[in-house]
Amino acid sequence: MSSTSETRTGLTFGFAAFGMWGLLPLYWHLLQSTAPSEVLSHRMVWSLPVAVLILALMRRWSWIRPLLRQPKRLGLVALSAVLISGNWFLFIWAVSADRVLEASLGYFINPLITIAAGVVLLRERLRRAQWAAVGIGALAVVVMTVAYGQMPWVSLSLSISFAAYGLIKKQTGLDGLEGFSADSALQFLPALGFLVFLAARGDSTFTAEGPTHALLLMGTGLVTALPLIFFGAATVRVPLSTIGLMQYIAPSTMFLLGLLVFHEEMPPERWAGFLLVWLALSVLTVDALRNANRSRAALRAARAASSAPAPEPRVGDSVLP
Repeated sequence: MSSTSETRTGLTFGFAAFGMWGLLPLYWHLLQSTAPSEVLSHRMVWSLPVAVLILALMRRWSWIRPLLRQPKRLGLVALSAVLISGNWFLFIWAVSADRVLEASLGYFINPLITIAAGVVLLRERLRRAQWAAVGIGALAVVVMTVAYGQMPWVSLSLSISFAAYGLIKKQTGLDGLEGFSADSALQFLPALGFLVFLAARGDSTFTAEGPTHALLLMGTGLVTALPLIFFGAATVRVPLSTIGLMQYIAPSTMFLLGLLVFHEEMPPERWAGFLLVWLALSVLTVDALRNANRSRAALRAARAASSAPAPEPRVGDSVLP
């Protein structure tokens, strides 16, 4: 496949992944009659069969045995499973509570939280523009606190839990499919136990609201896995700088859904907070693109210098090593 075709395919996968993530509120809204805890449990239970099926089709089993022999990595996987479980629950709850705009804000500020975590936990050094973006983001949180009359805890909890999840994932060394499968394996039994408990109490909606509702609950595993698979396919075909820009598709879609479909309130103070966040992301994006261009230019110059023929020695020049 040509480079142009590979890029086009990667962009298609990327738009599909982030588009599906952005449209997830519509899916969770269809399950509004079910408690967020039950929806979450079904998402965990049905994710494992999907993961096993994909692993079987791709014959990707070799990573499991080495992982089981490393208790420290298993502990990190368990922590990542807890973090993403909390993130999923809060997002599902936010949709059921008509707080999609707050959820979208959480994923908008996630890159800023990730950068702040890098400074605090990993001692990373920031460029001037990155400091400016983080500062504008902090100001946005203050403005949103005034707008909501309280700290925007839904947005901050979503962004912090997802940033922590990404940080832990980096330590486990598992790729998208492997990490998703490992998380699903650890989530399965607790989630199944909770669903059995609900059924024993007569509180389960799985069989109480008709076959369509049951199919929607079963489909939670598929809508969890598909974007992840598409995302993995995109990352190997297009530059990370492009993926970084595409990640804003999901929260932008959520924002439009909250505003135009769910008709959530958006007073001027909230607009001010969102505008500050978008300004911070614009500064961050421009700086990232400029830095990527500089890196590519330096790499091209280094390659050109290494491939240039050595100059002929002149009379009087030393030819000793």
